[in-house]
Amino acid sequence: MKRSRPRDPVAWLVNGLLAIAAAFAIGPLLWMLSVSFMAAGEASHYPPPLLPKAPTLAHYRALFDSVGLARYFANSLVIALGITALSLLFNLMAGYAFAKLHFRGREPLFKALLAALVIPGQVAMMPLFLMLKSLGLVNTWAGVIVPGMAGIFGIFLVRQYARSVPDALIEAARIDGAGEGRIFFQIVLPLLKPVVVTLAVFGFLGSWNDFMWPLIVLTDGDLHTLPVALASLSREHVQDNELMMAGAVVTVLPVLVLFLALQRHYMQGLVMGSVK
Repeated sequence: MKRSRPRDPVAWLVNGLLAIAAAFAIGPLLWMLSVSFMAAGEASHYPPPLLPKAPTLAHYRALFDSVGLARYFANSLVIALGITALSLLFNLMAGYAFAKLHFRGREPLFKALLAALVIPGQVAMMPLFLMLKSLGLVNTWAGVIVPGMAGIFGIFLVRQYARSVPDALIEAARIDGAGEGRIFFQIVLPLLKPVVVTLAVFGFLGSWNDFMWPLIVLTDGDLHTLPVALASLSREHVQDNELMMAGAVVTVLPVLVLFLALQRHYMQGLVMGSVK
């Protein structure tokens, strides 16, 4: 009968530190969920309770019945899906072009894109807003979606992953008479599944959680997204912690479920794209 080998003390230390870090990360989320089920004013007691005495869904009903959070939820969903779909299309095509198509200035252009990564996004907000204003896209969903249609990091990630696609496969398709569009959509795109899922998760999470740009572009309250509506709600109900926590749960839950559901594909695409 084999004796189980004692675990390495270093492994115990590392796992213990990871468990503590996970507790610090998950703890606030669990408390937020718990507070959302508490009665009004219960979370303001000292010391604050960890669990509700009598769980209630009153705050969730108030959010959807009185505050109209369903409209803001739909706004966020439309914008997030639009940005995700368009960014997938343009990032995948651009990344594939930089990886496999030969055209004049390809390398200098790609290096210029990488250099632009060091520029903070806030620097471009003013000129971007003026451009959208001249196009009449301010206070429209298109004004939020258009700037997110492509991203430098997405192009870089696809380019690194697409370089692993064999050139012989593409050349064989060209010899058989396939056009570039057919090669991309029917041959290359299925091979890019991990990075497609990664980009989809990145795009959806980023657009769903974005606060600053929708706040700048959307002046009509009926067009606001969930993060903007939640910030406005906090000013109106500054003392209602339970209602605010319920709104935070509604905002966080969809992206959390999406990330957990696609975590395996997301990590695979992220790691393989960086390695290749």
